[in-house]
Amino acid sequence: IDVLNAISGELKKKQVGLLTEYTWKGWNNTNELIFEHGEKDHYIKPDIVVFALGGSSWSVTGSDGNWANLFEQKGITIVPFQPSNCAYKIEWDKKFTDQAEGSSLKNIVIICDDARKKGELVVTKFGLEGGAIYALSPQIRKQLNENKTAVVFIDLKPGFTTGEIKNKLRIKGNRSYTKQLKDELNLNNVQIALLKTILTKEEFVDPLILAYKIKHLPLKVTGMAPIDEAISTVGGISLEEVDEQFQLKKIPNHFCIGEMLDWDAPTGGYLLQACFSMGKYLGKYLNSNLRKTR
Repeated sequence: IDVLNAISGELKKKQVGLLTEYTWKGWNNTNELIFEHGEKDHYIKPDIVVFALGGSSWSVTGSDGNWANLFEQKGITIVPFQPSNCAYKIEWDKKFTDQAEGSSLKNIVIICDDARKKGELVVTKFGLEGGAIYALSPQIRKQLNENKTAVVFIDLKPGFTTGEIKNKLRIKGNRSYTKQLKDELNLNNVQIALLKTILTKEEFVDPLILAYKIKHLPLKVTGMAPIDEAISTVGGISLEEVDEQFQLKKIPNHFCIGEMLDWDAPTGGYLLQACFSMGKYLGKYLNSNLRKTR
């Protein structure tokens, strides 16, 4: 709210008019904008139109993506919305979630296809959340779209090679395997519980297999969180529909920026920065272009 208040205050200083309780209903045959207000429709023919209508997550804030239908009616290609930066579903064993739900896996590396991300994950009943897995959304989503499932690999000890881990597990003595993992590799209870829930008993007690799995622990992803729970979405207006200034090729002097375009951001912070940058870039272009035509 502090950010919104700062933006609102700046707009008021610049005497920008803000109209509320107007519902945009599309265009008429002469490309006038149609707004519903009260019981009447209002028609506006502006010199420049900039759309910044958001994606399709968090509908409670008004960001529901319903605007896409209006653009489709004008023959503009819309890529279906999908979640991004969201929780990913893993069919955990209940015994594991009873022990680990809400716990963090810190200082790990998560891998999907050729993408790697170091960071932190949070275990939930639904699956996994956190910045590390959010950053792999494009790769995970691609696999889910193609195969209905995806596979990610977790490296629980990115600071050690597989060979170094094998050496540390070589001498077990009278210790239990759990005690050995704690003593030699400083693995915590959640990490060890994760290994036990993914590996068979035979794999867990084989030091060669165990060393490899600590570096390449496979997890099967079976789905994404509902789109309304996602931090952001992909989909929206195809980038083929806009020029390098974000102008719609089929409707001159109409521009689209922000999350309503089909692009992906690795986290919510990158999403905000990119949206702000688009606004600044387009504003600079329009100010320069308008001065030239006056």
